[in-house]
Amino acid sequence: MTKMPQEPTLDATAQLLRDPYRYIATRCRRFGADAFRTRLLLRPTICMSGPDAAALFYDEARFERQGAMPEPVRATLLGKGGVQGLDDEEHRHRKALFVSLMTQDRVAALGARFGEELAVAATRWRSRSGIVLYDALHEPLTRAVCAWAGVPLAETEVRRRTRQLVAMFDAAASIGPRHLRSRLARRRAERWLSRLIRDARGGRIETPLGSALGEIAAHRDLRGQPLPPRIAAVELLNVLRPTVAVAVFITFAAHALHLHPELRVRFRAGDDTDLDAFVQEVRRFYPFFPAVAARVRAAFTWRGMHFPKGRRAMLDLFGTDRDARTWSEPHEFRPERFQDEDGGAFGFIPQGGGEVRIHHRCPGEPVTTELMKVAVRFLSAKIIYDVPEQDLGIAWSRLPALPHSRMIIRDVRTAATDPRHIL
Repeated sequence: MTKMPQEPTLDATAQLLRDPYRYIATRCRRFGADAFRTRLLLRPTICMSGPDAAALFYDEARFERQGAMPEPVRATLLGKGGVQGLDDEEHRHRKALFVSLMTQDRVAALGARFGEELAVAATRWRSRSGIVLYDALHEPLTRAVCAWAGVPLAETEVRRRTRQLVAMFDAAASIGPRHLRSRLARRRAERWLSRLIRDARGGRIETPLGSALGEIAAHRDLRGQPLPPRIAAVELLNVLRPTVAVAVFITFAAHALHLHPELRVRFRAGDDTDLDAFVQEVRRFYPFFPAVAARVRAAFTWRGMHFPKGRRAMLDLFGTDRDARTWSEPHEFRPERFQDEDGGAFGFIPQGGGEVRIHHRCPGEPVTTELMKVAVRFLSAKIIYDVPEQDLGIAWSRLPALPHSRMIIRDVRTAATDPRHIL
């Protein structure tokens, strides 16, 4: 049996937090292996990277999700009792609920609503000297997804609910007061949506046909029972929160448009030929979520390395998306690569790997790509703006990672009427 490489430290949590996106891949290359042992949060952990490791990680006979995610992440980003922590038939049954919400027509409707909200937001941007794009995207995304999901949102509570949704992903992995605010935001949002679930079930509010609120409120588990209101609230947040988090990808799309202005010119002219490839390359090239966790279901050996039962494992998403065994020149931003290759189910995994209906791959990927396309068209063809001098380097220690400046734009004007809009 080959001994699995061991990180030579008592606990590597600090090293992981300093460089969460590159920590695993860097050490795998150093060890010359796709897996190594370490300790994270004082718990023995196996870290894995690469397409072969991803295929192994998503083998349900080898790994399970229940109890795998570190408590700080579960208590903020994911919530307790949601689909991410389920296994086997229970997971597939709950997952089907989310897949049913993501029909082509429904996804297009969400994209159209987001486009409308962006247009409204841009009228306010024109009167301001500078816009921090990442921050400015949160409210239009919140308004769009709540309307689409059938979640009533009074004008007086838009800012509060936006802050809560953002805190759950933007501060989940932070330390100190920001993390505590993330936990508090999770509790308050779950109470808010639990009340809506009860109101929907009691007929006190109308739920549009096919809406996320209506479908989740009506969902029955494998025993034919409705989900407890708090669990239903967690699942409704699993629709709202990730949609608002697409602000990360859109910010990076704006970053890429700035660094590759020839693409922006092409999209401004209405040439969408490379738009899908551009969006996918943003998702591959830029950091989003660094890793996902599971537990070894039963002891096994892989490539001569022992995986003991119950051991937590973490799969490197970002490093796998930049693995040279899958991608040529992986550290170069080249949208054209997606004209010839897609990385496969385990080589391109920004939102999880495998098959959506079976594995723990995010069913919201069509939503992510649609919202990104809407945003790219908007930033390229609907408005004109300047990008002032700023720190556009990536803050790698931040979760989620962003440009240090969070992408500042200024002098926003409407493309259709601006005399400087010359193609």
